[in-house]
Amino acid sequence: MEVGELVRTALYDCHLDANAKMVNFHGFELPIWYTSIQEEHLACRSAAGMFDVSHMGFFSFKGNNVRQWIESISTQRVSSFVSGRCGYTHFLDHDGYIIDDMIFGVKSDDCVLGVPNASMVPIMWDWFNSLLPDDGSISIENLSDETSIIALQGPKSIEILALALGDKNKIGRFKCQNIESNQIDISGWIQGTGYTGESGVEIFVPNNKAALLWNLLIEVGNPLGLVPVGLGARDTLRLEKGYLLSGQDFLWPGLNLEGDSSLPNDFLFRDTAETNVPFGLDIEHNFIGRDRVIRSLESGKIKWHGLKCLERGPSPRLGHQIKRIDSDDSEIIGYVSSGGPSPSLNRTGIAMAYLSDVELGDEVWIQASSRRRIKAEVVVPPFV
Repeated sequence: MEVGELVRTALYDCHLDANAKMVNFHGFELPIWYTSIQEEHLACRSAAGMFDVSHMGFFSFKGNNVRQWIESISTQRVSSFVSGRCGYTHFLDHDGYIIDDMIFGVKSDDCVLGVPNASMVPIMWDWFNSLLPDDGSISIENLSDETSIIALQGPKSIEILALALGDKNKIGRFKCQNIESNQIDISGWIQGTGYTGESGVEIFVPNNKAALLWNLLIEVGNPLGLVPVGLGARDTLRLEKGYLLSGQDFLWPGLNLEGDSSLPNDFLFRDTAETNVPFGLDIEHNFIGRDRVIRSLESGKIKWHGLKCLERGPSPRLGHQIKRIDSDDSEIIGYVSSGGPSPSLNRTGIAMAYLSDVELGDEVWIQASSRRRIKAEVVVPPFV
């Protein structure tokens, strides 16, 4: 790829056929929307939405005791996951800062599949390889360039999946399997995961079969309300569920990137305890970066919380300062890392923010501008 050249996924022509508005997303040319963020968001909540997430990575980890090896370098007790189950984990550096988060699926006793974030694929590839056992018992294969990923999400997604690929490919939440025989003779991997908080699946297929599957899903799903969804609604959907976004809600110091100018330089350098995400952490095993996580758990001072606006006004955005009600106006207790209007809540402002010494139910100010502040409540996501 030449410098400045955007990568197009195997579904690029499908997006153009659907009149998508294409944008540059971390070097990939992807749809930001097809009709509107609001319309696509609500369709996914009420019926079903379909996403091209082929920019995400796809790694295969193989070898004896591969689950134990991943467990030793991640915050999750991977060895407790049996074949056919998926999980979520963080990978920390030796100082305890989050490098990336990842969904993984256990294919067999000696094979685990993982999905690193798009911009972090080369970083995680190097990190994993630097930690491989010296005896060669574990190997890693990068399947990213040859694999397309389609996410089918929403309350009608499993019904649509069955119409397209048959009942044998209906799987439950956080379960996974090889794609079974189907009407279009497509092979690959399927897992009951996604980034919207709705029921649904992510389907991994060879690039040359991606358009075939996409078009079939549109054909059978359209009568049930299925619509293609772009990056814009993908972000509002994940925000409503309080899901972390790599690079936005945490940033690895090792990237040596300048953060948003509205945030302190090191504000997004975080560990797992500070993100307040309980389902990706098992502290009762040894892993890289554990000491910092323990210190954060013991202090409990800074945590990633939800904020729901209690009045109308400018929506919370990245970098907005958070201040206490009835306190010294100069005291800043945190900053918004992700925020915006919630399509599901009649565009009520919602946000995620790292806050110091607050309790659930506390009311705070969000400094939306130099002249305007909005009252908000500290809440536990999801917002819907």
